[in-house]
Amino acid sequence: MKKIKIILIGAGDRGTTYADLGAKNCPEFELVGVADPDPVRRNYIKEKFSLPDSACFNCWTEILAQPRFADAAIIATQDQMHYEPAMKAISLGYHLLLEKPAAPTPKECLAISEAAKEKGVQVVVCHVLRFTPFFRLLKQLIDSDTIGKVMNIIHIECVGNVHQSHSYVRGNWHKASESSPMILAKSCHDLDILQWLLGTRCERLQSFGSLTYFRKENMPKGAPEYCVQGCPAEETCPYSTRKIYEQRTFVPFTQTATRKHNPTDEDIHHAITETDYGKCVFRCDNDVVDHQVVNLEYEGGETVSFTMSAFNRGGRKLRIMGTKGEINAEMSDDYITLFDFNTRETKQIKIQDAVLDESIQGGHGGGDRGIIRSFCQYLSGTYTGNSITDIATSVENHLVAFAAEESRLQGSVITMSDYIETLRNTSN
Repeated sequence: MKKIKIILIGAGDRGTTYADLGAKNCPEFELVGVADPDPVRRNYIKEKFSLPDSACFNCWTEILAQPRFADAAIIATQDQMHYEPAMKAISLGYHLLLEKPAAPTPKECLAISEAAKEKGVQVVVCHVLRFTPFFRLLKQLIDSDTIGKVMNIIHIECVGNVHQSHSYVRGNWHKASESSPMILAKSCHDLDILQWLLGTRCERLQSFGSLTYFRKENMPKGAPEYCVQGCPAEETCPYSTRKIYEQRTFVPFTQTATRKHNPTDEDIHHAITETDYGKCVFRCDNDVVDHQVVNLEYEGGETVSFTMSAFNRGGRKLRIMGTKGEINAEMSDDYITLFDFNTRETKQIKIQDAVLDESIQGGHGGGDRGIIRSFCQYLSGTYTGNSITDIATSVENHLVAFAAEESRLQGSVITMSDYIETLRNTSN
């Protein structure tokens, strides 16, 4: 079997996950190089894959300064650091598995798409939901006309209150200027999956939302800057850093906060006393929304109501209404519920190979494993699925997220064709 030689740019949580899953599940997968400024993360990959010193680099500029020595690159850097390495890698002829979002601005997304087309390389954005057994079943049912023509979808992304506090209040995605708007950083998955399920393009949208709760005015009386400094509300506060990190209640979050795969008590103490991960969630400098809704109209007349909210346990829920029946589904279940208008019967359809944990720790409901397997098969010419999309379609779905943020800020209804035309004209 021909090996697919791959380099990893960014050995944080996402990059390491893809590397580990590739090695475990893909006989074609061969990791031959890594770039990451953190020596701990870089050495983890070096040791796991027995890489020589000559294949390990401090940053993407160093690894991409070498003559191309692999077939593809996984780019899993932070949001603001996707564009430059992606463009350089494309220019060298690397195929890409590119962590979402493709880039933090619409013009940069368009530039990546155009560069990939010009160079003739494949760029697959990590829309992992497409590769989950859950969404593959929903796509199959819709495409087979089981519920007729889809007319409405209610789709809810439950971010989860702790996930919100970790990633979007204390963490890497807490400020739009340092990462990207939350509708893009968190929900480009969802806006992509909606287009994939329907098979049609979004024509118009309108969005509302704000940062309402995780603000200083909601801080408990007497709360210090850091939770461990004796907060009077710690016992009843769900965002206590002792509960989340010190007690290792949320293991992946503890790993992210400490930047260690196997953090010690000392590592955790440092994180919750000297970094933003230890701060009171009401005293951080976050500015991304904690709840947002987007109403969308598609070219086939379908309408969608999408809600993203922090104020829940976490998970994704859909109600898909068609002309012949309706589907109710939650990713935390191993079945979906189908109601048939003709027979008036309700039945549960088992999700084959269901992965119920859709968190980072659970591999996003099987999507992480699915995408790296599909990517390797795609490059080797053996892929037979329908989950992989081209970069042009992916970028168009990114633009829906950017347009939703513009609508939220301006209070306007946006027509996507006009929005895209304006972007293209100002890019020239």
